[in-house]
Amino acid sequence: METEATVSEFQNLLSARGVSRRSFVKLCGAVAAAAGLSGLTGPHVERALADTVIGAKSGNLYPVIWIEGASCTGCTESFAQVETPDAASIVLEMISLNYSETLSAAAGHSMEEAKAQTIEAGNYILIYEGAVLKGWEGQALRVADAPGTEHLEEAARNANAVVALGSCAVNGGWMSATPNSAGALGMQQYLEEVGIDVPVVNIPGCPANPEWLVSVLVDVVLMKLTPAELDLNSQGKPAGIFDQTVHDNCERRGHFENGEFVYEFGSKEEALGYCLYPLGCRGPQTKSNCGVTLWNNRRSWCVQAGAPCIGCCEANPANINDNWVEMNTPFYKRHRDFRIGDWAIRPDTIALGLTGLVAGALVIHGFGMKMTGRMDGGADFEEIRAWDAKHPDKSIGKYDPEVVAAARKGKGGTAANEEEGR
Repeated sequence: METEATVSEFQNLLSARGVSRRSFVKLCGAVAAAAGLSGLTGPHVERALADTVIGAKSGNLYPVIWIEGASCTGCTESFAQVETPDAASIVLEMISLNYSETLSAAAGHSMEEAKAQTIEAGNYILIYEGAVLKGWEGQALRVADAPGTEHLEEAARNANAVVALGSCAVNGGWMSATPNSAGALGMQQYLEEVGIDVPVVNIPGCPANPEWLVSVLVDVVLMKLTPAELDLNSQGKPAGIFDQTVHDNCERRGHFENGEFVYEFGSKEEALGYCLYPLGCRGPQTKSNCGVTLWNNRRSWCVQAGAPCIGCCEANPANINDNWVEMNTPFYKRHRDFRIGDWAIRPDTIALGLTGLVAGALVIHGFGMKMTGRMDGGADFEEIRAWDAKHPDKSIGKYDPEVVAAARKGKGGTAANEEEGR
């Protein structure tokens, strides 16, 4: 009876916020699917949300620390830009965002004090956005009279789990692209280097979809799953989200299989919604469920909006060079850069170079032939084909009448005579 009363109270809360139960159940089902919770259904998520949010009135909010690294705060913006009222905003009431350099109302000493108190109390999640900068001893991200790397280490040591939010946090993203003068890298790799052993959940994307973060919060906060129980793949990414390619769920996949492609923006093929693969779409090699979760409260996503996938979810936490910026540029070209270590070159540049070498070799060969006299003199060429000279009435070629007459008189019929001799 108590659970039913809680659910009923929660539904009243939804109504008061202008959110229909239907839209919220839809969100719960999507969260369950995104989190890879095959053994749980939407109603289970709904009940867990009800218990947690209503219980939050008694101080049951889960503490979260959100630290910015080298970032554009795009993931924060993506997470914060929810419509009001919105079903996802209800879910967000399950956490207490004790520290956020972008969203916190407090500033200065009071803000840093709130973070220190949260770290001392423990039992919190650390969300880290942006790349870690090792260059200049971390001084590039200096906050509150301490290097940015020191803030990360302090918050990560006592956290229940750490979420690397966005491709920059996963493996450096834009910041770690060549020449990487700041020494940028992903959070997981940095923590391993400094010897901090804490579970890391990697959520790539530029920016990351806010519902992917919500699914992780549902796992850890609501389902009471320990980090070890989370369904993560070999790269520490939620398997239910990042173990399928964009191409798998793309609405244009049928056109790909039918060989119907767009080769130029503004063309008839583009108007027909054909596949964007020739224009550089990275969907077949980018692992993410963007076409399922969608963006902007499930209104649309990149390919539906007419843009090729640029592979912003490609991020290998163990290799800063295996990120979407290094691997996918130039974005609207089919071929990627060819890379050997830090050296990169375009495949079409290689092809043009080889063509130039061959052409140059032929020119040099021609000059050599001329200088040695091998092009002077040469063999005599027939003025008229032997068969045509022998059969002028059935001639295949077209010749000047004088040439034909000379051939018939034997002046140009050397070949013809040879033919008759055979």
